[in-house]
Amino acid sequence: MKINFSFKQFCPQKWQVKLPFMLAAVLLMGITLSVLIEIGWGTDPATFMNYHVAALLGTDNIGLIQIMDYGVLLIFVILFGAQHIGFGSIANMCFIGFVSDFSRWVWKLIGFHQYLQNASMGPKIPIFAAALLLFVIAASIYMNSCLGIAPYDAIPKIISDASPKFPFFIIRIIFDYSAIAIGLLAAYLARNNITDPVASFAGIGLKTNIFGSACMSLLLGPLISVVGKVMKMAIPVFQDADNEEKKVEKDAE
Repeated sequence: MKINFSFKQFCPQKWQVKLPFMLAAVLLMGITLSVLIEIGWGTDPATFMNYHVAALLGTDNIGLIQIMDYGVLLIFVILFGAQHIGFGSIANMCFIGFVSDFSRWVWKLIGFHQYLQNASMGPKIPIFAAALLLFVIAASIYMNSCLGIAPYDAIPKIISDASPKFPFFIIRIIFDYSAIAIGLLAAYLARNNITDPVASFAGIGLKTNIFGSACMSLLLGPLISVVGKVMKMAIPVFQDADNEEKKVEKDAE
């Protein structure tokens, strides 16, 4: 088995300029993710899975669970799609969860957590919308930096490349819903650990809303794509993102 990996993929064109953008985007993704978790209306499917696996293991440390889960997925990526690995893969895998955990600690420290717990629907809607918009913008910057993607995001691409007859978005949705199913199973097994559920599904207490996560699975991809196109027109350094991604994959072959 040939592993399509080259150290050149860590240093694509203009990587020194793109790296600060990517790291700032990862930081913003972690912060906005913490707000989505605090509101409890749903997160991206990967976080839904990690959040409930954390509950199953009796911890609130999503960062540690993300490294564990993505570490398992990384083995698959190295074997079948190593060309997707880069600085962005490491940053997403190692930082987003811990940034989210730290941000939630800060929210409790300054009273923002308590405010959201007691707030009515009115104040929560604009906060949720702002957090989701910033999350989408940050994810667009991260993905279009062409510095590698997280193992979770790489696997649907690998499957899609191996199954050209199936549209990528169908494979991505199936993969996301599989993550939600794993999260739901973890929540069921962790039912004794989830003492203050914010939502429920089929009698299973959940730490965030499954319907919100299911909707995000359908909407995040198109939203990130639209924002990415606008970003490529507005920020010159990202205008060659598509060509650069193809070049990196070709060099790794």
